[in-house]
Order: sequence, then structure tokens, then C-alpha cells
Amino acid sequence: MHRSTDGNKLVMKVAAPALLAALALGLTACDSGGSGGSDRANSPKDGGPSVIAPGKPGEAAETLSARDAQERRGDDRPNSADVRYAQMMIRHHQQALEMTELAPKQAQSGALKRLAERISAAQGPEIETMRGWLKKHGRAESPSGHAGHEEMPGMASEAQLGKLRAAHGKAFDALFLRLMTTHHQGAVTMATDVKSQGNDVQIEEMADDVIAQQTTEISRMRDMS
Repeated sequence: MHRSTDGNKLVMKVAAPALLAALALGLTACDSGGSGGSDRANSPKDGGPSVIAPGKPGEAAETLSARDAQERRGDDRPNSADVRYAQMMIRHHQQALEMTELAPKQAQSGALKRLAERISAAQGPEIETMRGWLKKHGRAESPSGHAGHEEMPGMASEAQLGKLRAAHGKAFDALFLRLMTTHHQGAVTMATDVKSQGNDVQIEEMADDVIAQQTTEISRMRDMS
């Protein structure tokens, strides 16, 4: 071979392809064994796109296949607790409206009349929302079987409603505040229960509204008593 002053360059040109081939073989070996095994353990089993699933507190995140992630996704369809809440809360709200309808003519306190008006303005639309939710999911507005007032916390008895219809002035104000405070407390209990037992996002949002609004009104009525 004829050597020139560029001999070193020639050696590099010949060696470069061999060096690249050796590196490629080394990388292939790494992929087929050794530390590469732990990477495969954390990768999706069936290939395809992966999903990072956050771990529980103190646990590392987990890599899942799209199929496994879908299977782990919780079922968000309404359950019996959601349906019963909507059915029973409609009746619960209807009794509240029956009580507030008496306030304009029978209450003495202007503040109480305004409170009754706010309760009516809030709970009327909530009834329609719950009716729409039941219709959307193909459920009846009324629960099946016999469901009396005693099954709903806070409901006034027929005897108590009779006394409220007959009362006027300060007597009406005092009885209204007592009955409506108990009524609101019952609604908060129902809403709290469905948040732990139900499964539907919209029902949970409605329950949150009931808890926030009626807890505030309970405080206001206690101040008025």
C-alpha cells in the first residue's frame, strides 16, 4: 500500500465502520439482557401506548398499557344510592316549598319572609334538575314501594304541618324556623350519605350544593331564633 502523509487519516477511515459495528452489537446485547430486564418489567405487557398510573401515597407510579388502564378505570354509572337520593330529595324539597309558601301571608318577620323566598328560589330549580336527571337515566320520579316521611331525615309530620298552617305572626315565625332548621339538617344528612354511597358525578355535585347552601341557611335561622 502506498503511504502518504495522510496515512493516519486512511487508518481512521478503515477503522470507523468496524468501530460502529462493534458499538451496535454491544447495544443489542444490553437490550437483550442485563439491566434492560428491569425496564421491560415496568413497560406495558401488550405493547402500544403506555399510561402512567399514579401510585397510592408512599408508592411509586406504575406504567400500564392503554387496555389495562381502561380496565382499572372506575365504573361511574349511577347506582341505587344515586337514584334513591334524587327521588327522595325531590319529595324533601317539595315539603320545604310547601312550608315556604305559607310565609308571605303568615310570617311577621320581614327577614324570615326573605329567607323563605330564597329557599323557594333555590329548591324549585333543584327539583327540576333532579327530575331531568332521573328522566335522562330512565328512572321513575317516585321510589318503588312504600317510602314514608320517616325514611327521610328532617321531614315534618302531618301534625306539625297542620300546626304551621294554622299559625300566624310570631308563633308562625318560631315554628317555621324550628321545622325548617330540622328539615335542612335532614337534607344535609342525605347529601352527605350519597356522597359516600353514590357513584354519579352530577349527583355528587348536587349534594355538594345542598350541603353548602343549607348549612349556611341553618346558621342564619339559628341566629334568627
